[in-house]
Amino acid sequence: MSEPVSWDDQRAFLLVFEGGSLSAAARALSQAQPTVRARIEALERKLGTVLFTRSSQGLLPTEAARALHAHARAMAHASDAFLRAASADPGQVAGRVRVAVSEFVGQEVLPPMLARLRTRHSSLVLEVAASNSSADLTRQEADLALRMHRPTGEALVARKLGEVALGFFAHRDYLAARGVPQELADLAFHDLIGPDRSASDRRLAEAVLPAPVLARIVLRTDSHPGQLAAARAGLGIAVVQRPVGLADPNLRSVLPELVLAHLPLWLVTHRDLLDIPRVRAVFDHLAKDIGQYVRE
Repeated sequence: MSEPVSWDDQRAFLLVFEGGSLSAAARALSQAQPTVRARIEALERKLGTVLFTRSSQGLLPTEAARALHAHARAMAHASDAFLRAASADPGQVAGRVRVAVSEFVGQEVLPPMLARLRTRHSSLVLEVAASNSSADLTRQEADLALRMHRPTGEALVARKLGEVALGFFAHRDYLAARGVPQELADLAFHDLIGPDRSASDRRLAEAVLPAPVLARIVLRTDSHPGQLAAARAGLGIAVVQRPVGLADPNLRSVLPELVLAHLPLWLVTHRDLLDIPRVRAVFDHLAKDIGQYVRE
């Protein structure tokens, strides 16, 4: 390979690979589809290999493309981190900070905390990566992450903020219509909302609930925000982080003395980022607010 390969061509490759089509990549790049096609063809010419084949399902990556994907994704993360680092004067609490959290935390826990943070630091631009997959901080996929397991890695700085309790909750109208369970066995006469294919969630449910109760799961989803939404709609009894359930005026705690599990919450960042003012400000703010959240 004698010709240099531009990042623009590699980014086009990444978006076609992950989007499955030239049109998806064109939309993401705000470019015309023929422009994206030309970039892919130029990249194939420079590399001397075919990257995609056409099929009824769209563009299928070749073995060569699959081998290159992880490297292109790593470059995209590095490019994003470069832009975040350049988004403000290094000495100011300003610019972009990317925070990785679970879907549930991203929807139900984090927003009011970030609102308070921006009241104090209005020049911050916050990016929230809400996913149940752990972001790789060593590869700069995010600046900070909230994890529910102890982080590993010598380059990481982690602080345990406490543990959040899980309990049963249901809409008050559901309980008014169906009655309030007084003991665990009573759940066998109620509608439950529970996990679908998540192995970890299923193990938790099977460890806590007897078989007749497990048989009463009438709505299954691995989305924790989805489970909460179903409980709020009156579909049955769901497992909810207790601070969130107790804060909802329409939900009632079911078997309040029963704590199903305690989830540890760890706030994590890369040690090279902690002294950057904008990252330190977000880290300290979330440490304080999440610490308060787990004590509620």
